Amino acid sequence: MSIEQKVQLVESLFSQLELEAAQFEQSSGLSCVSGCGKCCAHPNIEASPIEFLPWAFHLFLNGEAENTIIQLSKTQSSTCLIYKPLSIIDQGRCSHYKYRGLICRLFGFAANTDKYGNLRLATCKIIKDGQGDNYNSTAEAITKGLYVPIFTEYYMKLNQIDFNLGNMILPINRALKMALEEVLHYYAYRSFLHLGKKCG
Repeated sequence: MSIEQKVQLVESLFSQLELEAAQFEQSSGLSCVSGCGKCCAHPNIEASPIEFLPWAFHLFLNGEAENTIIQLSKTQSSTCLIYKPLSIIDQGRCSHYKYRGLICRLFGFAANTDKYGNLRLATCKIIKDGQGDNYNSTAEAITKGLYVPIFTEYYMKLNQIDFNLGNMILPINRALKMALEEVLHYYAYRSFLHLGKKCG
């Protein structure tokens, strides 16, 4: 399967999740605090390379892939390279929000399955404390059948697109770098046809 096909499949999966997450947000009343970047600034976020394949492909198309790999190789920070802090009090933004990974799309509006098989909403302390009534009513509604996206189901769907890239869970900057390497290696010995122009 070509890189373009994999990117299209990942983007299609993300589009499906966008609809489900929006529906869940509307029914739960939960929402992220405007301008908050606390979860993005967490130093131990992990992800799979495949969820950043659309991001890597986007950078490749725009001639930014090689420079970004250099940045990732040089960085000493474990905070996501894509996250851009705006202040020292956990405010910031994703510099490539359209191309953010699956972990970024799920956290706060999806559930994990605990060891007893029960769904547990995975969200942050800010939402739990600041939106306590909505959080508690939503957690109860989930036990009664309220639909919520589930982490493991979405990661299994990514695995079906590319088992190797989907089955690795790495520190986020390593996942970003591997996604870029995958795209660059793929086109190292292939011609790339884009908008009618052949790029070697």
